[in-house]
Amino acid sequence: MPDATAQPPAVPSSWSRLTAAARRHQKAILIVGSLVTAGVILALLWKRRHEFGTAISDVPLGILVATSALQVLGLVGRSESWHQAVRAAGAKVSRRVLFRASAMQVLGSIINGQLGVAMRIAALRKSSPEVTPKIPTLIAAELPIVAVELMFAAVGSFTLVGPLGIPWWSPIAAFGLAFLIGWGMRRLSHRSTHHAWAGLTVLRHPRGAALLTGALIGSILCQVVRNWMLLRAVGVDASFWDGVAVLIAVASLAQLPTGPAAGAAAAVLILGSEGVAATAAAGVLMTVTGTIGGLIFAAWSGGDQLWAFRRARRAGAAPPGA
Repeated sequence: MPDATAQPPAVPSSWSRLTAAARRHQKAILIVGSLVTAGVILALLWKRRHEFGTAISDVPLGILVATSALQVLGLVGRSESWHQAVRAAGAKVSRRVLFRASAMQVLGSIINGQLGVAMRIAALRKSSPEVTPKIPTLIAAELPIVAVELMFAAVGSFTLVGPLGIPWWSPIAAFGLAFLIGWGMRRLSHRSTHHAWAGLTVLRHPRGAALLTGALIGSILCQVVRNWMLLRAVGVDASFWDGVAVLIAVASLAQLPTGPAAGAAAAVLILGSEGVAATAAAGVLMTVTGTIGGLIFAAWSGGDQLWAFRRARRAGAAPPGA
């Protein structure tokens, strides 16, 4: 006889089924989204392809070198902010080992920003499992960095009012929301005793929080200046604030399956009225110089790892972080 007290099996909601399907087909979604984004950009540029080629070819080599260097500096700043968060969470890993793990984010972020974060966490755990916190703590250590980025995006979101036609009060609401998120994280860091939330420990210490914020703001400014230089180099009459708007748009589009075309899509979205060919060229160069800078940082990581391995081998000890 059936048990009258037995509960019927839970029926998954439509949202649950949708998110489960998205996880199962994540790679396919990324590929399709990247192709669609690239296809839209290509369609917009087809009649202007000569202008596009001219805009790219006219950019001086010195600008490309300088903007690639700014990307390297930005990655160093972002790695330092992560170092502050992870060290406060209890990691005893050296800065150099952590920077080498951070270089893995560069490779993943070419495809998707979230993949880059996952790759650097996995690289750090694999290289130094004995002296780094567990993965949930490392994930929580990303949240103070996200909070600072949200605050910057909220402060700079006034630059989107004109290009995107969003309501004038949107930046005020965004700032209020970002402030509440940051405040909530700080309260949680003081109150929660769960080991996973140890990743928020940096928010308890003014010096660590200041160093994290300063390094991250420096990194963000490098990105803004890089955007501004490339926009000006292709002939777009862009201001510093246009560079801010493009950076916010790139960061937003990077959360979607847009792939490497996110830079061009963001530039056209914000400044397309200044000329689709020129702005798309600037966006492509943002991706190119960003990739070059990232590969330089990754090459340093590989070379430093090899140097540490050889030095430890000559000393007869295990290489640090191996």
